[in-house]
Amino acid sequence: MAVFGVLAIIMGVTGLVSPDTLLKSLGFEVLASRPAGDYTKTFMAASSMASLNMGVYYLVAVATEWRPFYLFTVIFRLVTFTVFTILVVTEAAPGRFFGVALWEGLGAVATGVALWFERKRRTSVPSNP
Repeated sequence: MAVFGVLAIIMGVTGLVSPDTLLKSLGFEVLASRPAGDYTKTFMAASSMASLNMGVYYLVAVATEWRPFYLFTVIFRLVTFTVFTILVVTEAAPGRFFGVALWEGLGAVATGVALWFERKRRTSVPSNP
């Protein structure tokens, strides 16, 4: 959770400071100039700010050990994995963007498995010798 939070903050700051760098890293074409009515930079700023905020939320959840938030992230990261994968499969996003989908899916699975093991460990009753 902390790693995801820090990475979300880094990606958010990168998108705010250098949106073209973030676009390139995600596999999107970077245009030398944008035509009137192109709001890519506006969308990048909004998405980057959301990423920065999300990173802070994750770090607060880690610092306070807010377990319900962890479970919430598993569900919605799986939804995000599904949506991003569909975007790549339908060619609405470049193939390289699947890396983002994969990151979300693996993060969801890793968090879900950790929560499952933690719950199992807490519910197991030690046997008396």
